[in-house]
Amino acid sequence: MDDYRLIADQVAARIADGRLRPGDRLPPQRRFAREHGIAVSTAARVYGELIRRGLAVGEVGRGTFVRAATADGHVPTEPARVPVDLEINFPLVPEQAALLAESLAGMLRPDVLAATLPPTGASGTTAAREAAAALLSRPGWTPAPARVLFAGNGRQAIAAALVALTSPGDRIGVEELTYPIVKGIAARLGVTLVPLAVDEHGLIPAAIRAAGPLRALYVQPTLHNPLGVTMPDRRRAEIAAILNDLDMHAVEDGIYTFLYEDPTPLAAYAPDRVIYADSLSKRVAPGLTAGFLVTPPALTDRVAAALRSGGWTAQHFALAAATRWLTDGTVARLGDLKRRDAAERQRILRERLDGFSLQADPRAYHCWWRLPKPWRADTFVAAAARRGIAVTPGAAFATTPGQSPNAVRLALAPRLELLAPALETLAALAATAPEDTEIH
Repeated sequence: MDDYRLIADQVAARIADGRLRPGDRLPPQRRFAREHGIAVSTAARVYGELIRRGLAVGEVGRGTFVRAATADGHVPTEPARVPVDLEINFPLVPEQAALLAESLAGMLRPDVLAATLPPTGASGTTAAREAAAALLSRPGWTPAPARVLFAGNGRQAIAAALVALTSPGDRIGVEELTYPIVKGIAARLGVTLVPLAVDEHGLIPAAIRAAGPLRALYVQPTLHNPLGVTMPDRRRAEIAAILNDLDMHAVEDGIYTFLYEDPTPLAAYAPDRVIYADSLSKRVAPGLTAGFLVTPPALTDRVAAALRSGGWTAQHFALAAATRWLTDGTVARLGDLKRRDAAERQRILRERLDGFSLQADPRAYHCWWRLPKPWRADTFVAAAARRGIAVTPGAAFATTPGQSPNAVRLALAPRLELLAPALETLAALAATAPEDTEIH
């Protein structure tokens, strides 16, 4: 009978509207059966259906809990409804509001503001292109301003690049653990993501050739999310050679490069093969951002068309503000502050989680934590949520559903006074067995 699915729908609705929160324990099946006037066997089927949908997790000997991450496709894109959010990774520093306000003051004159009210195109303004090209320059690479296009944010920049490169049914190679947003973009474009093996230096070049025909690559060479690894120059050059050999393009995600400015981008090694994507979301703030794309000349028109058709072009005011911050030194100042801030947070991380299996670059705002036995990532995430802390399960990053490592990613971006106590709580939790943790 299908009645159990209708009851599961009712519980799912309570989870969706927040009446049941991540980490909440569902009633024992006998009590649930009495409350709903159903047989215990039907209650068991309801709980099984909730687990199948990824809405709940069963812990042997302890019960069934609302799952903090709703299945492998969970994407941490909005602030968690818990006191300490270690999912969303948008770092803010205390000084930045004053710095941004001081810089923006000149834009509030009516004549200056009036100039930003009309719409702008994918190529923005000359001043914006020159400022963005200067920002994105790295050792061995200075992009031409004429090749710079603008999106509303980094996610839109990546989406536009993939739209320009692919058609429904195509196969895109990605690291086996990848940025969750890309999984959602691929699903909407009707393209298949092909997981490619990584090691301590990032994407393994041989995995590209072994994957069979690929239309394109999406790759994070610097401070990979979630692993934190950075490709050495030799590997970037090797991947560039493969792109040329296979007549293939790549999207290079450079969102974290401002924290680690030394590596030469993959785009420098294969300028006709790589679309470089970046934004101000991490450098400045997600609410005050613009996305950047550096395109090969042959792809500029296609990427611009993708930006326009997707409604992803930058807003004129945001672009004018970004140009001002770029040219008056505000973004550079924020970069310096955030690099020091990230280093301090990594120090706190190493101190509070000493003895655990951590993978993190000392420059990064995130950490990959391989959990100790007998913890599973889903039960650990639920247990952390019961203590008011949101963390991201490894399944969110796994390209292949059901094949995620037993790990979580910690974003180190909450207010500094919250970070150390939260990490201490997680360390204490990980040091216990799941069946020993207190049930709330």
